[in-house]
Amino acid sequence: MRLPRKLLTSLLAPLLLTGCFTETASYAIDNDQHALTVRVDKEYFWSKEGTLRAIVQHMPACQRQIELGSVWLSDLQIELFDSGNDVYTLRVDDEAWQVNVVDCTQVEAPKADAVTGQPLGVFMLEDDKNLVFAKPEA
Repeated sequence: MRLPRKLLTSLLAPLLLTGCFTETASYAIDNDQHALTVRVDKEYFWSKEGTLRAIVQHMPACQRQIELGSVWLSDLQIELFDSGNDVYTLRVDDEAWQVNVVDCTQVEAPKADAVTGQPLGVFMLEDDKNLVFAKPEA
């Protein structure tokens, strides 16, 4: 009796993970050793939210992953702005976060409706599972 139960469990386990994902997309700053990567994790197949993280890379000085918070996955769009002085702003709906790409730290961000800076593009979750970065049309 134990063999069929183990077999059933091993066959069902992958089905529970099919709706989970970890997606990343990057914006290169200056070169391939200086970048801002956005990561979205959906931990449970039934969840409508995911965890948003920023991975700031300024090699060889630093590389750090910063957890920003939870976001709704449906029609997810993460706007990216160059706020000057090596500070970049990420904005989703009514939330905003800022990171310094020289020392790989999170800095205090303005309210989402007060974000300033040059728009660089948008990280988008296509088909609710593929994270891509799109630059604005010129």
